[in-house]
Amino acid sequence: MLKIGCHLSAAKGFLAMGKDAVSIGANTFQFFTRNPRGSKAKEIDPADAAALRELARREGISHILAHAPYTLNACSADPKVREFAFLIMQDDLRRMEYLPGSCYNFHPGSHTGQGEDAGILQIAQLLNGILRAEQTTTVLLETMAGKGTEVGGSFSQLRRILDQVVLTEKMGVCLDTCHVYDAGYDLVNDLDGVLAQFDREIGLSRLRAVHLNDSMNPFCSHKDRHQKIGQGSLGISAIERIINHPALRELPFYLETPNDLPGYAQEILLLKGLYREPGSMPGQAGERLSEK
Repeated sequence: MLKIGCHLSAAKGFLAMGKDAVSIGANTFQFFTRNPRGSKAKEIDPADAAALRELARREGISHILAHAPYTLNACSADPKVREFAFLIMQDDLRRMEYLPGSCYNFHPGSHTGQGEDAGILQIAQLLNGILRAEQTTTVLLETMAGKGTEVGGSFSQLRRILDQVVLTEKMGVCLDTCHVYDAGYDLVNDLDGVLAQFDREIGLSRLRAVHLNDSMNPFCSHKDRHQKIGQGSLGISAIERIINHPALRELPFYLETPNDLPGYAQEILLLKGLYREPGSMPGQAGERLSEK
């Protein structure tokens, strides 16, 4: 079964998000932990969180993904900005334990002129400061488009961060299709090759989620503007190959396309129609990437 959902508003609470997911045919979803352009977060209502957990059990919702606010920069040259990121992420991980076993995704940040090495070190240091052995949440580094001084535009940069994290078992990666295509990884013409490179440099076992987005920009533009599925430079054929690829098809997919709930419902229906259940399709070249 295709694990497909989208980004939902948390404004009305946990249970409301679960009901929205059910209403559009989703079996997973993503949400912001707090104001995406600020730092304010609603107080957790334990009863509301429990109600979502019960709804998820009943409706088959799984793999809930939280997204850190965009304002965080774990590798800014300004120590106050890095401290802000540390405090917000530390609090977010505490709050995520109300939804045990979920994932928490964040943008690695921009080194703001310090250089790649300094930025990577600072991100790893932040993670080593907030990760706890007892947490049930897996923290995901997101692949980025590589614009400006952004860290995470290459698989090798993400691997270098992961190599410096002590509790590496608490870490994973979220692959954003728009970002990696904009960064120069050709998902349209060489999906097998991109995934083989990901496996060599990071390891497919670390890949825990996929942001499924088309791109408004051409290949290798190093920009970051998401487009609706099938209406951008990736196109519907590439998206179909992505959701059916043996290395990806069992992962949860999250839409971050410029849509409202009815638009997401249409995209989810479209993608379910393109998805082929295991056994209904011939083997592909990428089926045993991890063995190459």
